[in-house]
Amino acid sequence: MQSKRKDEKYYTEQDKLNTLKMREVLDTLPRFCRQYFRGIEPRTSARTRLGYAYDLRIFFEFIKNNNPSMKNTDIKDFSVDLLDQIGREDIEEYLEYLSLYEKNEKELSNAEQGKKRKMSALRSMYTYFYKSEMIERNTAELIDMPKLHEHEIIRLEPNEVAVLLDQVEAGEKLTKSQLKYHEKTKLRDLAMLTLLLGTGIRVSECVGIDIDDIDYENNGLSIHRKGGYNTTIYFPDEVKAALLDYHEQRKQIAPCEGSENAFFLSLQNKRITVRAVENLVKKYAKNVTTIKKITPHKLRSTFGTNLYRESGDIYLVADVLGHKDVNTTRKHYAAQEDENRRKAARMIKLRENNNEGQN
Repeated sequence: MQSKRKDEKYYTEQDKLNTLKMREVLDTLPRFCRQYFRGIEPRTSARTRLGYAYDLRIFFEFIKNNNPSMKNTDIKDFSVDLLDQIGREDIEEYLEYLSLYEKNEKELSNAEQGKKRKMSALRSMYTYFYKSEMIERNTAELIDMPKLHEHEIIRLEPNEVAVLLDQVEAGEKLTKSQLKYHEKTKLRDLAMLTLLLGTGIRVSECVGIDIDDIDYENNGLSIHRKGGYNTTIYFPDEVKAALLDYHEQRKQIAPCEGSENAFFLSLQNKRITVRAVENLVKKYAKNVTTIKKITPHKLRSTFGTNLYRESGDIYLVADVLGHKDVNTTRKHYAAQEDENRRKAARMIKLRENNNEGQN
């Protein structure tokens, strides 16, 4: 019962902002979209629905601006019948448009991953209304998903990890303005980066941590995974030491209303945001390497690579990272698998070199 109350409290705090944002975006979408988002609510997170809403808004704006018959119709007044009128070519033109377009005098673009995400939102909406028998054809399913080409995994090498953490402790190479706040944030930043590097959790999971989610006796951490389920992961003693150091400081801070249970707090004493963590990772990492763009996700990749190097167990890596499909993990660490296979080949010798020992 206590666990259930805790989950409900977590959802109330974590999803409140996304829910409020969602209401704002819904007011800019066709009215029939409200039914769609109600329909997918039981199997999606608030964050996923908000992302879909933003992506669908771009689609409907494209339809309005590029279809002469819709230019004089407010997007909110679009009817669900419009989905049957949109042809395959319209959606293909939309994907082409996403490569480069302007909005609010800003130039925007989407690479393969961005296009795939927007097509996922479109497919989801079409599938919902098709299965609900509100449209006659599922046009979005006729379009192939954008192909994702493999990219080299960007991660920190062991020596770079050590330099990064040392820098957080010492504050070296920080600007004068950054040093003003360093003493206040040093323990928090070190705990956060050590946690990300030592467990591989996602940045969204990190900012959602509450004080009572951490079990120092068993080195356990309860997190809310992407996909809407809770799980417990475990951390090494080095992470424990950093968390405890910050926890002592955290006890002295009076948090703002609504953030009383949050473990990681901003300078405004509110639960720290994903964007703030991204910024602090960028702040420290740029002084470690200038040729790699290090983000919180790259710290996750660093952990995954290190764990795979040590264990050689792709299923263990998938489980710890929270990948539902091991093929997702294998795709990211294929290069490391290849190196393991090469290493295995070098271990086997069928005959000693006949030239050894000869004059």
